Amino acid sequence: MAIDFDETPDPLEPELSAGVNITPLIDVLLVLLVMFIITIPIQLHSVNMEMPSGLPPPLAREPAVVRIEVTAQDQLLWNGEALADRAMLYQRLQAAAQLGEQPEIHLRSHRDARYDTLAGVLSAAQRLGLQKVGVVGLGEYAP
Repeated sequence: MAIDFDETPDPLEPELSAGVNITPLIDVLLVLLVMFIITIPIQLHSVNMEMPSGLPPPLAREPAVVRIEVTAQDQLLWNGEALADRAMLYQRLQAAAQLGEQPEIHLRSHRDARYDTLAGVLSAAQRLGLQKVGVVGLGEYAP
């Protein structure tokens, strides 16, 4: 069967198609795809982690905690002890900042206390370089 470039078609010969039959190509590609999917090891999808063994080392000691409270009358309490004025608070914060291991400062404010008193304590702690300052007891303000 040869290609005839004659303009007049011969009615006895079937027409030839110049297109490429891609059905066998698609079949081969599908078989290869299935083979690759089957042969991919499941281990490639896992993440290797090195988990620590044994118990974690115990803490050397509990960190020191200083509780500063602001009462409804804007009175400052240092671990339950009333402070005379803000200068005394500043002195105690300065002494705590100069310690080798700074204590944790837990600041609690009453609902009726003025905000500027609380903000003054926070800004004084920041100026003195205290790193572990937190406001606690905010759950009572939640609706």
